[in-house]
Amino acid sequence: MSEVVLKKYEAIVILNSDTSAEDQKQIFKKYKATVEAFSGKVATIETWGKRNLANQINKNKKGLYFHLTFEAASTSIIEIERTLRINEKVLRFMHTALDTRFSLAKHLETFKKGLAETNAKEKEREAKALARKQAAAAYNTGA
Repeated sequence: MSEVVLKKYEAIVILNSDTSAEDQKQIFKKYKATVEAFSGKVATIETWGKRNLANQINKNKKGLYFHLTFEAASTSIIEIERTLRINEKVLRFMHTALDTRFSLAKHLETFKKGLAETNAKEKEREAKALARKQAAAAYNTGA
């Protein structure tokens, strides 16, 4: 019997924004069961919450975002994606194979650091835009 080679993956799954908590649990229970059926292991499932979509998907402007990291056989991705495609609550999903030289914990640490930097830059941009608006409003009322 040949040994199953496990690869490291991350996934982003976007669900319809009106998906109930119970439906969310069912989707990710099935996801986890599929990974485990192929000798894999789910490391993390993080909820990013409801966010605006960049482009509408099936007339939806918002979606529930989830980030997962796991180890699994590459054949499991085919089955996971098949089950996600047939679920009407799933708007989009993307699986990415991770660099095998780094542990999942190291990847998550780097990922979260990058996410925090991006959020800080976004807040800085928003603050500058607000300051410009206030300056323009003050200039227009003073003229």
